[in-house]
Amino acid sequence: MAIENQETTVREIKPKNRRIMGAGGPDDDDSRWPPWLKPLLREHFFVQCKFHADSHKSECNMYCLDCMNGALCSLCLAHHREHRAIQIRRSSYHDVIRVSEIQKVLDISGVQTYVINSAKVVFLNERPQPRPGKGVTNTCEVCDRSLVDSFRFCSLGCKIVGTSKNFQKKKRHQHLMTSDSEDSYSSSSHGKVKNNNNTNKMQSFSPSTPPPTSVNYRSAKRRKGIPHRAPMGGLIIEY
Repeated sequence: MAIENQETTVREIKPKNRRIMGAGGPDDDDSRWPPWLKPLLREHFFVQCKFHADSHKSECNMYCLDCMNGALCSLCLAHHREHRAIQIRRSSYHDVIRVSEIQKVLDISGVQTYVINSAKVVFLNERPQPRPGKGVTNTCEVCDRSLVDSFRFCSLGCKIVGTSKNFQKKKRHQHLMTSDSEDSYSSSSHGKVKNNNNTNKMQSFSPSTPPPTSVNYRSAKRRKGIPHRAPMGGLIIEY
């Protein structure tokens, strides 16, 4: 009986230890977002529904936030009448969602909005840009895409990454590395200035070139004169 009680005690302690070890881990970032958000961003839309392939309305552009069972077509919504379903749209081969739908269930502050077909939308995932255009003063904190000055992220996916604890730690580390490199560069340049000053001081202690005297000045200014020949009248011709 003592052995059985001991085994049950060990079984009861193990789950508690797991919960304590998990505290402060990556699950804390997941708890900041609704459970359907990350599955939504990983989903592939605008594919043919495998349950209603024979219908002309078989394109999957809907998603149920309560079931989280993948992309749905319009015919699949018959089984989700009382659930929260949102419609995914497409712009330039990228998935978007209307602001009027998503802001009811998610905080989208900091994410840039776009106007497409007279409706405000936000992009689901990042759209990397090769290089920002000329005169760009603000870019996405994750993928460096050009943004309006009042926004931080270009999509919902970038907001999840950019607000995570790991990303903030990396960002602070990069900032410290950059500041350290700038400090080392400034200190090295300051040392060069000091060395130049010391060199100038050493050169100032060396004897300077004496000023030219009148003799040196005459010899320096003397030029070779034009040769003068004796006049013909001075010659004595003997026969």
